[in-house]
Amino acid sequence: MLRWLRAFVLPTAACQDAEPPTRYETLFRALDRNGDGVVDIGELQQGLQNLGIPLGQDAEEKIFTTGDANKDGKLDFEEFMKYLKDHEKKMKLAFRSLDKNNDGKIEPSEIVQSLQMLGLQISEKQAKLILQSIDSDGTMTVDWNEWRDYFLFNPVSDIEEIIRFWKHSTGIDIGDSLTIPDEFTEDEKKSGQWWRQLLAGGVAGAVSRTSTAPLDRLKVMMQVHGSKSMNIFGGFRQMVKEGGIRSLWRGNGTNVIKIAPETAVKFWAYEQYKKLLTEEGQKLGTFERFVSGSMAGATAQTFIYPMEVLKTRLAVAKTGQYSGIYGCAKKILKQEGFGAFYKGYVPNLLGIIPYAGIDLAVYELLKSYWLDNFAKDSVNPGVVVLLGCGALSSTCGQLASYPLALVRTRMQAQAMVDGAPQLNMVGLFQRIVSKEGVSGLYRGITPNFMKVLPAVGISYVVYENMKQTLGVAQK
Repeated sequence: MLRWLRAFVLPTAACQDAEPPTRYETLFRALDRNGDGVVDIGELQQGLQNLGIPLGQDAEEKIFTTGDANKDGKLDFEEFMKYLKDHEKKMKLAFRSLDKNNDGKIEPSEIVQSLQMLGLQISEKQAKLILQSIDSDGTMTVDWNEWRDYFLFNPVSDIEEIIRFWKHSTGIDIGDSLTIPDEFTEDEKKSGQWWRQLLAGGVAGAVSRTSTAPLDRLKVMMQVHGSKSMNIFGGFRQMVKEGGIRSLWRGNGTNVIKIAPETAVKFWAYEQYKKLLTEEGQKLGTFERFVSGSMAGATAQTFIYPMEVLKTRLAVAKTGQYSGIYGCAKKILKQEGFGAFYKGYVPNLLGIIPYAGIDLAVYELLKSYWLDNFAKDSVNPGVVVLLGCGALSSTCGQLASYPLALVRTRMQAQAMVDGAPQLNMVGLFQRIVSKEGVSGLYRGITPNFMKVLPAVGISYVVYENMKQTLGVAQK
């Protein structure tokens, strides 16, 4: 794409002093497919796709709406030229802010320094990979012409947006994980990009959870009943015998329904905690992001926790014991009181910190290791590496927090187990270790691990397809 722009559109050394109309005329003609002297949004999208510059619907619409000064739904040459000139000015300011020593070139050390000022830590090798994707002459530095060519049609306007572009398009890890909500720019919030991305994630989560629900229910059954004799095959056979094939999905409805409120509360709380932990104008570092994400997760869990209890009760229930979600909630409230909806709440909250912390730390470690040892000509590890890092980091987080998750589930369901004493968290820990040994704290972890890879894979495929369907820009 950049080679085409330099050879066919952008000025060569011989014509860089030419007037702007000469510089952009060939490119405008390439986009004006029907030759009527104006470019509509369809021509812009198709033209950029043909040139190998597909930005995504939102980005292309932003270019179009910004450039369309008279709001007639079309870009004439003057509007097109003015947009690119204005955009070049913004990119020039961004270039100068990165060029710390004012030598007209951006070097890896300057990338590292600039990201550190924004609270982001990367190695110099990773910075070299960023520059390598922009560098066209092999000097391992980027001059103004290379910088301008690379960002000619990307509607980013400042350093923060450029860094977000690198994060999304190259896979640079800046401390995010599945436990920490996505961050969105003001433009993404105004354009509706944020809710489309959250919706895509919600649908992906629903499909993934439904696909792996039988394994999830088996895990809950093994956690609650703690029987050494219940293995995976025997557990599935027992569930099917008791309630038929459909019983394998018992409790999944609640598991899917709680996605929307949990996501909404977590997103809102994350924004609030970020403001509390940083002063106005201060950039959010990895530690602040982790703390904000963990607190947002705790807030969301507090809000939706009764649904967690309902999910466990329905999963453990026998056929006909509850008429549905509403019937289950009504019966619990009548027989046990409102407090039953928060049984196991303490171990649930305690489990958030080790899970989130280890998941985040291991993901960063694996990603950095790949970038430092295996990356050659790109900072994009690719889907397989990213999914592998995510699956391994999630597995390590689960290993650390699983005993707390098991105790939480037992506390949620112990009222349903005949003859089981109603114990608190400490008492239940002691009882499990004394009766079942330390291995009893990991009852059901095998089906839990078995669902990690399919869950991650299904989520990814559905998420990417939903983003395309909803027109989420590919950054």
